[in-house]
Amino acid sequence: MVDVTVRGAGIFGLSVAWACVQRGARVQVVDPAGPAAGASGGIVGALAPHVPENWNTKKAFQLDSLLSAEAFWAEVASVGGAAPGYIRSGRVQPVADEAALALARQREQSAAALWQDHARWEVIRDEGSDWSPRSPSGWLIRDTLSALIHPRQACGALVAALAAKGVQVMAEAPDRGKVLWATGVAGLEALNTEHPRLVGAGIKGQAALLRLDRGGTAQLFADGVHVIPHLDGTVAVGGTTERAFDNPESTDRQLDAVIAKARAAVPALADAPVIQRWAGLRPRSRSRAPMLGEWPGRPGHFIANGGFKIGFGMAPKVSEVMADLLLEERDVIPEGFRVEDNL
Repeated sequence: MVDVTVRGAGIFGLSVAWACVQRGARVQVVDPAGPAAGASGGIVGALAPHVPENWNTKKAFQLDSLLSAEAFWAEVASVGGAAPGYIRSGRVQPVADEAALALARQREQSAAALWQDHARWEVIRDEGSDWSPRSPSGWLIRDTLSALIHPRQACGALVAALAAKGVQVMAEAPDRGKVLWATGVAGLEALNTEHPRLVGAGIKGQAALLRLDRGGTAQLFADGVHVIPHLDGTVAVGGTTERAFDNPESTDRQLDAVIAKARAAVPALADAPVIQRWAGLRPRSRSRAPMLGEWPGRPGHFIANGGFKIGFGMAPKVSEVMADLLLEERDVIPEGFRVEDNL
């Protein structure tokens, strides 16, 4: 039996721990702050694909992860008895003008070739629903690959599933066996001290939760704002991307602007009350892709970091390839996702 210590109880740490436990490893999860204390404790949860063009290994990896997510989260929920708030209900976004419409139609064709029968990217007419973003061109893009998840509930579901397998999240414990570092911004800062150029950094984001029950409908993306109808009767709107800030956990006028954009774009949100505001740092690697693999110069130590805005969407596939590496010493991490790509 392989021993694995996972340091960090965010989405990458918990999902890799789960994959390792499922394969028979003896796992301990250690996080002094507890589960989902960092970026994984956010409220948005948009699992959306890259545009279907200029195909590469990163986009193929993401497609595999998004397609495997439903089975991944269904098993987590079944074992632990806690719902992650996952649903693949698609995404709708407006088409700005004739040039954008022509590009959207090209992508409609490329999606048919690249996504095949797994999902569709299609151009549809704006019928004026109160749950669709207003489109200047009268056309909308709808894809059936996008899904959504409630980040905090998803982490809670993983904690419950791990507990059902006898694994608890501990505040402190000595290393045992191979060690995976999935410590988010703190982990990136540790790597920065070891290398002459920036490996990664924390990027602040702000989001809000509104009281409105549109669960089961498509998520929306308009004017740079994600609108996520969670299954618990709330709608999350976000977010900002801030490299300069005074307080990483404070919300301000930038979030007010996000809320105003969401209300202007989606009629159903006009009077929905704001019930929560959130801000936090998300770990972004220099390459903007997740950083996966061995920690250079530290035998037996490994890294899963840099989820930034796509961590929850990437988690099913990240957990799979990291379990391959940790338990079988089989390295199938794609080019562009490797730790050394950021050093």
